[in-house]
Amino acid sequence: MRVKGGLNVYGYDVGCLVLDSTFPRIKGDIGNAKTWDFPVLYKKVEGGTPQKVVLDLTPDDIQPFLDSAKELEAAGVKLITTSCGFLSLFQTELAEAVEIPVVTSGLLIVPLVSKMIGRNKKVGILTANKKTLSDKHLDVVGIEKDRCVIVGLEDKEVFTNFTVYNWQEVDVDKCREELLEATEELLKEDNIGAIVLECTNMPPYTQDIKEFAKVPVFDIVSVTNMIQKTIDRGGEL
Repeated sequence: MRVKGGLNVYGYDVGCLVLDSTFPRIKGDIGNAKTWDFPVLYKKVEGGTPQKVVLDLTPDDIQPFLDSAKELEAAGVKLITTSCGFLSLFQTELAEAVEIPVVTSGLLIVPLVSKMIGRNKKVGILTANKKTLSDKHLDVVGIEKDRCVIVGLEDKEVFTNFTVYNWQEVDVDKCREELLEATEELLKEDNIGAIVLECTNMPPYTQDIKEFAKVPVFDIVSVTNMIQKTIDRGGEL
């Protein structure tokens, strides 16, 4: 067998652009390496804080993300994902900046889920902040807004505050409680056929939401896992 060199380290199928933050990330969160069954190479985007990305992201903020994506590609990863669903805003530019697939947000799965459940049902979206999740965030990944019901956690006491404002300690049980409250609000719509979690800090609670809602639940972790299985590493190490 012959293999090719050229990299400093090997074995990373997936690279993740991580926001500039230090809040706790429990297993299941995209930013916890124990979440994955395969190695993930993380790259912190300096200056790309959760507060900036969730509350005030503009096209002028894109360059550090482009540079970081190119660094991950140069390091040998075959797929890039991110630690914030609001980066759907940069999906087109990031995908065009590299020669490998880019999945900025769990929101990318919404059009597929819409087709799966049929036109008589809607996709429920749970987001960190409904007020700042604009039509642009949805349009750029092909979401038909009239096929969705969106509920945000911006007014909850703990969940969005700890992620957006970088709290150094968090009550996990309270986060779970708030997410189930938001799910209950979502289910007030009778025709929810599936749920998609925008926020990459929500996957630790996906199973709880699934058991409560009794519908399929998709998130950035399940989407990344699905796409990772399609990667062909060829003869590489």
